[in-house]
Amino acid sequence: MNLFFEESGDFKVGAVLQQQGEAYQVEMPSGKRTKVKAKDVLLQFDKPSPAELLDQAKAIAADVDLEFLWEVAGQEEFGFAELGAEYFGHAPLPPEAAGLVLALHGAPIYFYKKGRGRYKAAPEQSLRAALAGIERKKQQAIVQAAYVEELKAGKLPESMKPQVHQLLFKPDKNTIEYKALETAAEELQTTPARLMLATGGIDSPKNLHMSRFLFENFPRGAGFPQVAVPAAPADLPLAEVEAFSIDDVTTTEIDDALSVRHLDDGNVVVGIHIAAPGLGIKPDDAIDKIARARMSTVYMPGDKITMLPDEVVEAFTLAEGNNCPALSLYATLNPADWSVISTTTRAERVPIKSNLRHNDLDDVVNEQTLESGEGDYPHKAELALLWKWALQLEAGRMKKREAFGLKPEQANRVDFNFYVEDDVVTILRRKRGAPLDKIVAELMIFANSTWGKLLHDSGVPGIYRSQGAGSGAGWNAKMQVRMVTHAAPHQGLGVDQYAWSTSPLRRYTDLVNQWQILACAEHGVTAPLVAPFKPRDATLFSIVSAFDAAYAAYNDFQQNMERYWCLRWLAQENAKVVDAVVLKEEVLRLVEIPLIIRLPGMPQTARGAQVRLDIIRWDEVDLSLEARLLEVAGVADEADIAFDEEEDTGQAAAAEAAEAEGVVAMIESPAVPAEPAPEPASEPSK
Repeated sequence: MNLFFEESGDFKVGAVLQQQGEAYQVEMPSGKRTKVKAKDVLLQFDKPSPAELLDQAKAIAADVDLEFLWEVAGQEEFGFAELGAEYFGHAPLPPEAAGLVLALHGAPIYFYKKGRGRYKAAPEQSLRAALAGIERKKQQAIVQAAYVEELKAGKLPESMKPQVHQLLFKPDKNTIEYKALETAAEELQTTPARLMLATGGIDSPKNLHMSRFLFENFPRGAGFPQVAVPAAPADLPLAEVEAFSIDDVTTTEIDDALSVRHLDDGNVVVGIHIAAPGLGIKPDDAIDKIARARMSTVYMPGDKITMLPDEVVEAFTLAEGNNCPALSLYATLNPADWSVISTTTRAERVPIKSNLRHNDLDDVVNEQTLESGEGDYPHKAELALLWKWALQLEAGRMKKREAFGLKPEQANRVDFNFYVEDDVVTILRRKRGAPLDKIVAELMIFANSTWGKLLHDSGVPGIYRSQGAGSGAGWNAKMQVRMVTHAAPHQGLGVDQYAWSTSPLRRYTDLVNQWQILACAEHGVTAPLVAPFKPRDATLFSIVSAFDAAYAAYNDFQQNMERYWCLRWLAQENAKVVDAVVLKEEVLRLVEIPLIIRLPGMPQTARGAQVRLDIIRWDEVDLSLEARLLEVAGVADEADIAFDEEEDTGQAAAAEAAEAEGVVAMIESPAVPAEPAPEPASEPSK
């Protein structure tokens, strides 16, 4: 005797070896033996053989007219043998009965299983809906296949054109467009991003990186809604100074300017004048909501996405020839020892006489000309005086750093500026700590520290950068940098407190601090009552959190775009052989551009060694570069080695401090994190 039975949702056949009560010992055609319960048996038969019955049953099941079978079945529950008699017109033979079971079981949209060998026909409405769904899927499969062929032929299907960014950056993987893109990419052995580039969905790797960033961070676009430009109070007093700014040639958001005034008693008053959008923008107004949503200007070589609309920037930027609303910090100095006698903070209109540019002055303003008095350039006397004070400020910070147990800052590092015009990139080396940079950086540190103390002494909260002992142990814990809402030391800078306040046109934290400082300057001891943000204000904490997240994302994007333009520079220069500096095991930086690469399998080479590399290939999509070592050429220039002096904690502090425009920090491959993690880069090239 043979059995046709169900086991684990499948139908099998076998010859009975013996019966033991309610169970059978069965040998299947494969030779495998199994135990079958009587309740699982659907048919008992003598002929044909088990294997023949299963083959015949499958053939019969394939020929069953499911639509006719469904009509015959009616609406009541039935057993397969009952339906077989009606369908075949006679009591079904074993192969026919088994074939009918296979057909019923294989058509779940037509028949619902109700028990072992028992079924019920699906309601007509459900059946028609299911059949329509199947037909729809068939049609979609045809369309998807056509999309795949178009993509493989280098053509982007019309329906995909409006969905390019969605398909690449946040796809719905159930859509036929995504399935077609993924299938075509797999068959072509490429990636969806590269396939989009090949078919014209994205026109260049640069736009691929840019589109990804905008999609993730500016989903509604980077443009601004129409807003009314606020005005500063009309009754602001006019300062009796002639101020000047120092910026890169591409800077449009001019946040800071300086002035010098000599007093009759021989003392000197140095003015640090910061653009004051906080005099016009008010918390929770339309422009504040825009700025809070963005948190910062986004920088990249050759372009930027500003925090504030252009018309608002134009209304408050410290432009040459205008009397600009500003928040001024005046420091009265004794030039005999450069001690600070007093400081005063006030809101006013400041005459901006000059917008000086690094590109015009870097070649003529250096340590030698400042000391000797040689050369002829604007504001020569003021710059000479400010240079002397800047050196004193730096020396004071270094003593404080030593008190914190830190090493001196590196003074000979190299920075790079990026300039892009018509997709042609120029990358220029410049020494960090050049006099113009140092003047601006030291005075901005002084202002941020002084205003941080003003907030603290007035009992008004602000947003501070703190660097000092953190939780846990080790170097990273000691130099952890965080944003807090109370005054705390910044050990890396060598100051007792540091509140970002000098870039309110391009950092939201600085705008918030400006509102708080204005309250202190105007209201004195009653400032805690009128300042926009009170102690333990939940809104202030949320701003800190949101700023940290946005600033990190923007910094990552800037680094990626700088890496992209480094690779473009290699193409422009047709670079085949380049020099590089060994930073650590297998990690090198090119000498002429700030491009860091990993060279797996590189022989052990001393840190600071200069090597020559053969460039094999680079990829502007994944921002990678492959090279091979040709030779060890010697010892790198000291400035190049210092460029990535990871053991020097002052490097991170210098980046934090450098408010000077036009300074771009070193970029790194995402695969090669700095050890320890550095401070976010100072203000990049604009």
